Amino acid sequence: MRLFNKRIRMTAILILILSLSPLGSFAGEPISIGTWKTPQTIQPFFYDRFLPESMKSRVFAFTNPADQKTALLAGSLDMCGATIVHAIYSASAGQPVVVVAALCNKSSALVVKKDGPIQSETDLKGKTIGYVPGTMHEILLRETLVRNGISPEKDVTLIRIDFFDMGTALARDSIDAFLSGEPFPTVAVKQGYGRILSYPYFGDSVGTINAGMMVKRSAIEKNPQQVAELVLAHARATKYLTGHPDVWLRRASEFGTPIDVLDAAAPNMELAWEMDNAYIAKAKALGSRMQVLGIIEQQPDYDRLFDLSFVRQAKEKLK
Repeated sequence: MRLFNKRIRMTAILILILSLSPLGSFAGEPISIGTWKTPQTIQPFFYDRFLPESMKSRVFAFTNPADQKTALLAGSLDMCGATIVHAIYSASAGQPVVVVAALCNKSSALVVKKDGPIQSETDLKGKTIGYVPGTMHEILLRETLVRNGISPEKDVTLIRIDFFDMGTALARDSIDAFLSGEPFPTVAVKQGYGRILSYPYFGDSVGTINAGMMVKRSAIEKNPQQVAELVLAHARATKYLTGHPDVWLRRASEFGTPIDVLDAAAPNMELAWEMDNAYIAKAKALGSRMQVLGIIEQQPDYDRLFDLSFVRQAKEKLK
């Protein structure tokens, strides 16, 4: 009985120790991070350079934000990239997601066939356009169409195509245009089948915000220290890559895009990590446009969707 009680006490101590350990480190497992294999979402691939020695990460590449969010909610990921559009959409549906850092800004372009008949945005009427649902690019596309008197539901055919397949679809005439993130617009230009029609962005009320890093609310409640370390690593990775563009683009070229294409696309890409009240105000303006466009039925609680505390902690440590 004494040995039995001793084992119970040891088990209780072990459980306590494990409960205080970072999520994702159970049995030595690395923290799981989701992102895209694009230049503007590359930072997670550099986290291990800036995480404490006791923490390691493993990066999983996805082709769209919805799959990342699904994996996050299922517990397969500890943190993931998410477009601010998809974060707003998820939160408006009551899902327990929290944006803890920015990921990238800018990056969008509207592409058409190089020698095709589309010469202006008004020429998109009646055309087939590729897009990825739940992204800033979708909202920019819908906003562009509406601004030009074109109904997204009645006047065009919108086809869901993953970013990595849009160029092929355009080159084969499966679509007439696509609105996507870099480097795919620049690839279309460099390979000779595409032409950038415009760089659509909202006005100053929304600006060029694009994507952020997201965790589940339970991760913040159960282990805020891990989230803080991840955001700090994200901030350091962003600052490092921004300060070393040669390293940034060389590593991004390993995803399969030539350096000359990345050099040409770089002015339309911006790595990011900082968020503040002005950033949230832009997200609210974006949410309002999403509701007008019928993407969401109600606004989320932005105070719960965005947590600025981890960015503020990172700023203090980076001083």
